Amino acid sequence: MTTYRLLAIDIDGTLLNSRDEVTPAVRAALARATRAGVHVVLATGRRYSRALHLVEPLGLELPLITASGALVKNPLDHRTLFRAEFHRPSLCKSLAMIHACGYDPLLCSDTFDQGIDFYHACQQARNAQLAEYMDLNPGCGLRLPAMISDPPLDPFAGFVMGTREQMLELDRLLHERLPGRFSTNVLRSPRYSGFICEFAPEGVTKWSAILRLASEWGIDENEICAVGDDVNDIAMIRAARLGVAMGNAQPAVKAAADRIAPTHDEDGLARVVEWLLEGIT
Repeated sequence: MTTYRLLAIDIDGTLLNSRDEVTPAVRAALARATRAGVHVVLATGRRYSRALHLVEPLGLELPLITASGALVKNPLDHRTLFRAEFHRPSLCKSLAMIHACGYDPLLCSDTFDQGIDFYHACQQARNAQLAEYMDLNPGCGLRLPAMISDPPLDPFAGFVMGTREQMLELDRLLHERLPGRFSTNVLRSPRYSGFICEFAPEGVTKWSAILRLASEWGIDENEICAVGDDVNDIAMIRAARLGVAMGNAQPAVKAAADRIAPTHDEDGLARVVEWLLEGIT
């Protein structure tokens, strides 16, 4: 029987159902897992400030993996445990390229204590998708007019918004023109109508952050289960001993998984906890 000591969970589409809720069944299942000695960790693409409110109601006191692995913080005191670092010349080249393609890049900042989540250079968004994002996140960004040519020193990730086709093409260009410099994902948050092309330093994924924590806790890779539904979950699902895709997951995520759970509207995560506690591989 396999013993699992770490359960890494995506938030949107996995922990949360389609109504943005953690159901009583999922909440109870996570409490059972914790009592059984399983480390439960949330690993999300969300900004830290947008994931923090979920930790306390679940009774989780473990580090919070955000920005698809680029930022890990302790929710008890907001201390930064890991922050990815860009190769600055590559970052400058990428920002210039993105801007020349007609998009406004945003850079994620670790300035939670100041109420700032990202930097941007635009006085007015150049497409509807980013305009929607800015409208839904008032006061969360700091405008730096010279950011494209002279970015700040502390960003750990970045993202661009547009249509799905635009972001897939931008993703292709980033890897073609700056090979081996960035980890990227193209996905859509349920909160926004547009698609996001997120980029971080090469090698930075949810899985790389999970491995850092597992190493600190003396947990082997073969004792990890990872559950998710979108493309930024593929790395952790593919590498974990038990990689689980939700029933509502993207086809590419299901293809990478060992098992498919029921959907997020069918308490699929509660079923995953049952598998773990039964030692199923």
